[in-house]
Amino acid sequence: MDLKVSKFGGSSLADAEQFKKVYNIIKADDARRYVVPSAPGKRFSGDTKVTDMLYECYERSAEGASFEELFNKITERYNGIISDLGLDMDLSDEYEVIRSAFRVKAGRDYAASRGEYLNGKILAKYLGYDFIDAADVVFFNASGTFDSAATYDMLGEVLKQHERAVIPGFYGSMPNDTIKTFSRGGSDITGSIVARAVNADLYENWTDVSGFLMADPRIIDSPRSIDYITYHELRELSYMGATVLHEEAVFPVRKVGIPINIRNTNKPEEKGTMIVTEVPASIEKGHITGIAGKKGFSVVIIEKDMMNNELGFGRRVLLAFEKNGISFEHLPSGIDTMSVVVSTKALENKKEQLLKEIKDLVEPDHIYVENGLALIAVVGRGMVRTKGTASKIFTAISDNDINIKMIDQGSSELNIIIGVAEDDFEKAMKAIYAQFK
Repeated sequence: MDLKVSKFGGSSLADAEQFKKVYNIIKADDARRYVVPSAPGKRFSGDTKVTDMLYECYERSAEGASFEELFNKITERYNGIISDLGLDMDLSDEYEVIRSAFRVKAGRDYAASRGEYLNGKILAKYLGYDFIDAADVVFFNASGTFDSAATYDMLGEVLKQHERAVIPGFYGSMPNDTIKTFSRGGSDITGSIVARAVNADLYENWTDVSGFLMADPRIIDSPRSIDYITYHELRELSYMGATVLHEEAVFPVRKVGIPINIRNTNKPEEKGTMIVTEVPASIEKGHITGIAGKKGFSVVIIEKDMMNNELGFGRRVLLAFEKNGISFEHLPSGIDTMSVVVSTKALENKKEQLLKEIKDLVEPDHIYVENGLALIAVVGRGMVRTKGTASKIFTAISDNDINIKMIDQGSSELNIIIGVAEDDFEKAMKAIYAQFK
């Protein structure tokens, strides 16, 4: 029998009706033995996620203000789910433990983790599965980094003793037994860790969309869905803003070749997107997988005659960025020009000092900063070997009277990144998509 680990996001478990959908999905496939839930998400536009409510409760408590009214709204949310599901279950003792922990300032991570913890309790009861507290099986080092060795050893052994179980996402424990959370959206990571620990055949990530789309639906009307995407392609698109899956969730399963299936809880009949190491041979290799982009970049442009003959020039330029705590995004350069693309936000309050240090270190002929840059990545396996790919991109941009400010083509034959003015971003995205849809 195949073994599947199924993670369900906050929108999939926002209320009792969503719980019922999750129940039907799990019971429809006997291979879905281990389930990782998020905290309840938004039930409707304008609603508040339980995690956000818990954060606010804790902040109020830390400031010495009353948090009881808001906390009661959280308990009402969970009690409503329990009542609507017809469960014989009382979480009053759990609520009191959480209240007491807030009063003694148990920490923001503890506060945030209780959303997943309580939802896990309810889901385990509803499914008839065992409940395993993530704090007992997911570990962090004293530095706050994930302790993979200790976690996989413990989690693997514990799950051998439970044929079916619910493990809350998003958190684990520190060596001093305090709660530590992953970054926001970290339930995806927990699901991946569980899949790795049990050597699952498939890691299912259930959310409110039917997998990855070829482009951002907020910009492109009804973009085509992606059936298969490689881990490398996913990394490129995630970097440029595609956010269906927490990007750190890839690494645990990627190392052992476990595929990820992104599915839609509200449309379980749709197959979603498969994230794999290698795409099946029957899938077209030269196909464009996706187009993604984001605004908010600046370019620091350094010009100096004969810089290519000046040993260590690039190293000294990047040293100035390092000293100012600024990471670079891209380095599109020429013979006598070096350009460093960075986040505009990263330059805030550091621009003048950075430029001064670059001048001192390399004595450029000219140095200036251009703001208002947007980056667009066109990603596809082997697309650089496919004739006409770059031509289609640049023709689409030219035909729409858009000026290209930057071109960066990686050696991996996986993507082409172009820079355009932020004002042209949406128009450029639509033009490129029209060429490849």
